[in-house]
Amino acid sequence: MNGYRIAVIGDRESVMGFRALGLDVFPAVKEDVKEVFSAVLQAEDPAYAILYITEELTIPLKTEIAALKDELVPAVIPIPSKNGTLNLGMEALNSAVERAVGSNIL
Repeated sequence: MNGYRIAVIGDRESVMGFRALGLDVFPAVKEDVKEVFSAVLQAEDPAYAILYITEELTIPLKTEIAALKDELVPAVIPIPSKNGTLNLGMEALNSAVERAVGSNIL
């Protein structure tokens, strides 16, 4: 298979619905999320252009995600889990807009 794919990493209840949309789903918990994240990054066929990760699981991956922020792919996008939002996605969006425009216009 050639091209890019989309992966979703998070607790099982939050991510399984994405499978019906054709996305690759990787259930994970805090204890194993670093290994799951690393395996997804190392995938070559298919390679992942977008990684959706539930907000709770972005916290233990803070260093790994920060190392990717200037890379074109993969884009790492925090999403709410079944427990709701921690507003990390909006904070990341505000930060990206401020870097791009010079001030937060949102």
